Amino acid sequence: MASRRSTVVDVASEPRSLPSRYLTPDDLVAMFDLPSVETVYQWRRKRTGPRGFRVGRHLRYDPADVQAWVESLREGAAA
Repeated sequence: MASRRSTVVDVASEPRSLPSRYLTPDDLVAMFDLPSVETVYQWRRKRTGPRGFRVGRHLRYDPADVQAWVESLREGAAA
């Protein structure tokens, strides 16, 4: 059976563009090379990751919110 995991643009590559669709927790795992989807859920519980929202029972992330979160991390690291 074919995998339902979608292809995601590598955020470290140039040009820095994100997909125009809403992202899933699995997309964030692939984008940031995380150990598991549980990391994304922990970020949500601790309110430390990008802002997400529910569509029914499914968790989704707006690419613009993910980009804003990454920029906030960069600004924090530069300080």
